Amino acid sequence: MTKLAIIGGTGLTALEGLEITHRQVLSTPYGEASSPIIHGIYAGKKIIFLPRHGARHNIPPHKINYRANIWTLKELGVEAVIAVAAVGSIHKAMQATDIVIPHQLIDYTYGREHTFFADDLSHVTHIDFTEPYCEQLRQQLLTATQSLACKVHTQGVYGATQGPRLESSAEIDRMERDGCDIVGMTGMPEAALARELALCYASCAVVVNPAAGRGLKEITMADIEANLGVGILNVRSLLATLLKQL
Repeated sequence: MTKLAIIGGTGLTALEGLEITHRQVLSTPYGEASSPIIHGIYAGKKIIFLPRHGARHNIPPHKINYRANIWTLKELGVEAVIAVAAVGSIHKAMQATDIVIPHQLIDYTYGREHTFFADDLSHVTHIDFTEPYCEQLRQQLLTATQSLACKVHTQGVYGATQGPRLESSAEIDRMERDGCDIVGMTGMPEAALARELALCYASCAVVVNPAAGRGLKEITMADIEANLGVGILNVRSLLATLLKQL
């Protein structure tokens, strides 16, 4: 079996049902990862789990050390990464608690350390990012979603914004014109860094709110948390099904 890591986003700082075998801290050239790496057994398979925002969910999107996180997973021999994320919906067909398996992304972030190829290079390095997600892993996720009762969208364009504030309605209008279907704050540079280190990376996004200007009322954390509670149950079921199939 391919060595698999799950990066947990908002609502998934702990993976219920994970039998933890040990925790590990690695020193990286880029500083500390978001938390100690958790090794364990989930759905009968060995996995590695890393909460993106820290074990206490106290690291905001623009302060996450994406390079340390991805470098650590690569150093541990991880070959494939499933990145779980909570997102807002721009496309009207994507409703709260739906699952989206994105196929493309647009990066609106700035000021983040976004590459391993910045300093002390013997030559300039470019990666092909035409298809930002690993299609093989995407298809495995889609196969696993067939057992879910919730609505699943087999593709979507993820727009990555800076955060930690939510977007204005005008910004969401622009993102819709650009072709974005969902909006989140952690999709980049995580996906590109995984590609730089040749990790097979795919995203599992759970819709927790309509994006700014797309709902009938203002966005509240109470609504987001309520939808997240339902959505994460579906994500856990999806992950368990996927691991049983691998």
